[in-house]
Amino acid sequence: MRPLSLALYAAATGLAEPLAPGILRRRAARGKEDPARLAERLGRAGAPRPPGPLIWLHGVSVGESLSLLPLAEALARPGLTLLVTSGTRTSAELLARRLPPGAIHQYAPVDAPGAVRRFLDHWKPDLGVQVESELWPNLILGAKARGAKLALVSARMTQASADGWARAPGAARALLSAFDLILPQDAETQARLQGLGAAVGPRLNLKNLGSPLPADPAELERLKAAIGARQVVLAASTHPGEEEIIARAAAGSGALLIVAPRHPDRGEALAAQLRQMGLSIARRAAGEPLTCATDAYVADTLGEMGLLFRVCDVAVMGGSFVPGIGGHNPLEPARLGVPILTGPDVFNAAATYDEMFERVAAIRCADEAALARDLRGLLTEPLIAPRIGRAALAYAERQGAALGQALALLKPLLPA
Repeated sequence: MRPLSLALYAAATGLAEPLAPGILRRRAARGKEDPARLAERLGRAGAPRPPGPLIWLHGVSVGESLSLLPLAEALARPGLTLLVTSGTRTSAELLARRLPPGAIHQYAPVDAPGAVRRFLDHWKPDLGVQVESELWPNLILGAKARGAKLALVSARMTQASADGWARAPGAARALLSAFDLILPQDAETQARLQGLGAAVGPRLNLKNLGSPLPADPAELERLKAAIGARQVVLAASTHPGEEEIIARAAAGSGALLIVAPRHPDRGEALAAQLRQMGLSIARRAAGEPLTCATDAYVADTLGEMGLLFRVCDVAVMGGSFVPGIGGHNPLEPARLGVPILTGPDVFNAAATYDEMFERVAAIRCADEAALARDLRGLLTEPLIAPRIGRAALAYAERQGAALGQALALLKPLLPA
């Protein structure tokens, strides 16, 4: 029997569900939803369900969805269908390019009773694997009621979320007990989940797993030819306010600055901001040519980080020089042996960064002045940058063993 709080939640979301189509249409008008696939958000399938067993993998946005790829590749086999759901347009576009052959992508349904019922009645998952912090009561309890096995892997819970769930302890226990396996991604999450009554297994951070990001060989050669002999500083996954910091820090180095904003739709405005700083700019999405006179190249495209990491001499990780973001995954450049600089705010990947700092596989820059100093050092000292890049690569390669452990723990839950 559901706790009263969850029963009230189900009733409230049921009463609000008639508003969902209008809300989704307004979000689509703002570019937040795919207008051609709104029906999927209401639980109406956009593809037939193949016969046989089906494993459902879910990650809400880009980082979580891409972290599922190593798991999806390891689970894929003939006769087994992989259904991968996510909640953002960007994640859908990236997954369409990188999912294993035969895998199906759908947008996750809103957590309302009707949408959840339609989704589960159509797809009938045998196993559901959720990543990080998605705890949608109707979806989780509905899948459990239909006999699906459930796993919460690379689980992450902030203190604020834990405090919120602690105010409804019965609901927290009911939701967490629905999972047959919970693998927290760090010690803090492990303690918070245990405090809420969850039985947790060993720690696993899916974002630490995976192969190097892909790159088109022909495009790589074209980009290298356009860059020529210049050194390259890549500002990776940046957010508003960071590009100016990194541009000022790189000024005078002679290096080409490539800026890859976390949200590519910022490209045009970002290029205008950099021009106001007196820089000569070219935009990749607009097809503007990269020449020897270009100071900064705005790489406002999707799915090309593997290309950009391969041409850079130093990667400056975004999301770490402005408050509230918490940094982004440093393992992507590390898998390609790229020297990594980051700002001070990296709470989203604190454990990974702490281990990399300890091994001098990445460098933390406290502020703009420190970033400028460290950039100069890496660009001018021929021995330092390769040493840090090798340490980063070695650290990334050691993380692969965790995938085998995760698969062993998932094996008892897999459909026959």
